[in-house]
Amino acid sequence: MQGQSLPLRVATLLTGLLECLSFAGVLFGWASLVFIFKTEHYFEELCEPNARLMGNATGLDDCKAQDERFSLIFTLASFMNNFMTFPTGYIFDRFKTTVARLVAIFLYTSATLTIAFISADSAVLLFLAMPMLTVGGILFLITNLQIGNLFGKHRSTVITMYNGAFDSSSAVFLIVKLLYEQGISLRASFIFISVCSAWHVGRTFLLMPRGHIPYPLPPNYSYGLCSGDGPGEEEKKTAESQKLELSEEFLSPKEEIPRPGQRQEALSFWSYAFSRRFAWHLVWLSVIQLWHYLFIGTLNSLLSNLAAGDTVLVSTYTNAFAITQFFGVLCAPWNGLLMDRLKYKYQEKARKTGSSASAAALCSTVPSLVLTSVLCLGFALCASIPVLALQYATFTLQVINRSFLYGGNAAFLTLAFPSEHFGKLFGLVMALSAVVSLLQFPIFTLIKGPLQNDPFYVNVILVLVTLLTFVHPFLVYRECWQKESPPGVA
Repeated sequence: MQGQSLPLRVATLLTGLLECLSFAGVLFGWASLVFIFKTEHYFEELCEPNARLMGNATGLDDCKAQDERFSLIFTLASFMNNFMTFPTGYIFDRFKTTVARLVAIFLYTSATLTIAFISADSAVLLFLAMPMLTVGGILFLITNLQIGNLFGKHRSTVITMYNGAFDSSSAVFLIVKLLYEQGISLRASFIFISVCSAWHVGRTFLLMPRGHIPYPLPPNYSYGLCSGDGPGEEEKKTAESQKLELSEEFLSPKEEIPRPGQRQEALSFWSYAFSRRFAWHLVWLSVIQLWHYLFIGTLNSLLSNLAAGDTVLVSTYTNAFAITQFFGVLCAPWNGLLMDRLKYKYQEKARKTGSSASAAALCSTVPSLVLTSVLCLGFALCASIPVLALQYATFTLQVINRSFLYGGNAAFLTLAFPSEHFGKLFGLVMALSAVVSLLQFPIFTLIKGPLQNDPFYVNVILVLVTLLTFVHPFLVYRECWQKESPPGVA
């Protein structure tokens, strides 16, 4: 890393962290926003007549239609958060950073202005605004993840830190809620967020590349307004040469083990998309993510039930949940540090023994995958026990698990597959997992309806399904063992 470019790179890193922390993943502070919406009587016309007479809708136990409407909005928005990463990943790969960020700014600003100016009478516009908000946010994240390429051996740490910041941004809606309780209107808060788009535009042209940040980073690489960088011929040639090196390093076991000649074959995107490694990673992500989406989307209803409709308790626990979300940015880098340390250790071992370089990259992901699955199991068990005080432990495990999940997901894809396919594979795995996340709404409806607010049987089934997530790290470990073993043994 050259000294003259270090201040620019640090500025890019820190402003990117602030952007992800303040804007990218605000959707997941949904519980705080629902509290405000209920206070403002959004969708209250769906409640039973006798429920409306009770005043503050936040404490209603029998207004399941209103809860279902909010759950449906969150289901749709969280689905779009994942599903749209595939087309947005394509936009990022095809049209590069500047175009992708301008699309993100347009969607995000349109969404925040819509939320600012709607009322209880036009609350249906939340079905449009929340998906736009989340798609803009995920594009901010995708364009910022490449900043890890500027920091070489600390790449995984930066990627996981950004994903942690994405998780922590859910605390923004807590700030909105606290300001609302102090007399600052929802409209004023969202107009302020909309005005911040000027900062996004400035950062896009001053501190971000017009093209992509390549990995490994070529000598004398420059970016930003004064560099005149872009998808020029020199950058294209450099990127192509680096892609060739990476393709050799991250070949899948099928191509790496059998014949040396096959190492020169360029594998297509679809060969990776249909690989067993990718399929089990999809299962791992989808199951854990379903737990988180179901928990966040139904938290307000869950707390209302456990607190027996006490609005003060619901508000207190909602604030506690949002505060714990902020610490995701502190939890996520530990996962990246773990992966970076292990990658360095296994690469050193690979150099000494002459074993596969791709095995070294894969081996560094196994402890992270196992730890994420263990954390999810603990979070799922705590969430399944209907004790209000225990939810503090649930909140803590949830934020640690979620910060490990998304940081680990992005880092795994960068280490297990060639970098030229990262945008598409990241988008594809998020899009497919989004389809699974749609189950949260029928599950919520099942709990509210036939099960009469008793989620016990649903939780038992989901806990058992969570055990499937341990298959993925086991298979990855077996791949590592096969790659490191001599041909006769493997």
